[in-house]
Amino acid sequence: MIRFEKIDYKGWPNCYRASNGRIDLIVTTDVGPRIIRFGFAGGPNMFKEFDGQIGQTGGDTWTNYGGHRLWHAPEIPPRTTYPDNGPVQFEQHDDFGRVIQPTETTTHIQKEIDIHMDADDAKVTVIHRMRNNGLWPVPFAPWALSVMAAGGTAVIPLPPRQSHRERLLPINTLAMWAYTDMSDSRWTWGRKYILLRQQGGEVGPQKVGAWVADGWGAYINEAICFLKTFPADATATYPDLGSNMEVFTNAAMLEVESLGPLVTLEPGAVIEHTEQWYLFDDVETPNNDAEVDTHILPLVEAIRAEG
Repeated sequence: MIRFEKIDYKGWPNCYRASNGRIDLIVTTDVGPRIIRFGFAGGPNMFKEFDGQIGQTGGDTWTNYGGHRLWHAPEIPPRTTYPDNGPVQFEQHDDFGRVIQPTETTTHIQKEIDIHMDADDAKVTVIHRMRNNGLWPVPFAPWALSVMAAGGTAVIPLPPRQSHRERLLPINTLAMWAYTDMSDSRWTWGRKYILLRQQGGEVGPQKVGAWVADGWGAYINEAICFLKTFPADATATYPDLGSNMEVFTNAAMLEVESLGPLVTLEPGAVIEHTEQWYLFDDVETPNNDAEVDTHILPLVEAIRAEG
């Protein structure tokens, strides 16, 4: 059984850490809900931390902080960017920890995150939950965003390619934002995968959304692969022109995001969105399709084989 211990983390005195000896994570309760750290025990944090914001609390403006957070899509300020700068509740259950945010005063949505760490493997199941505590239905989709540390490469898988004769109709969509620049050198547009590299300096933001039928995405940094899996319901309607995965980057970080289907959540109703996180070490950063097939795809296949 994995237990969470209360710790002070970089100026936040009320954080909770869980570890199985191989991996560890830290969740904040002075602000949040946020999972601010995830990595191999004693290793680097795979998530971004913003130095000027760590330990900060209060204020009525949304603050990134870094780490992993839960939003509702589509992105429409100020609804989406409701400030999470105040304390949240932590509960230790028999085999998981739960973080509960107070009901948002403007949207009347309450966010919860359940964190189940595997007792032995480098695996965590993260259940995102949103409850409508208001008096009217609210349309949105759950949106889980992992803010990754600088310097890595994200991988988005595309559906298997077929010949013109085999398939006349389209099989997936790509969503682009007004600032998406396909000629930017941080992109690699492969036949089987899209790669996006995080890069510092004088660079602007980039973003793309996709329908990922395989339900996985990855980020490789410092020879460590962070791989997340998520549901893909081909019968559902997703936000952002049908995207269930999105990647965003700027000069400071890169986000690996998964989205659930659009719903109209009735008063008192609850929706859940589950991700599973895995860490693998000694993984080479891929630069093209062949290298993803060599270094990343076997990890995905091993996860699938385990069921």
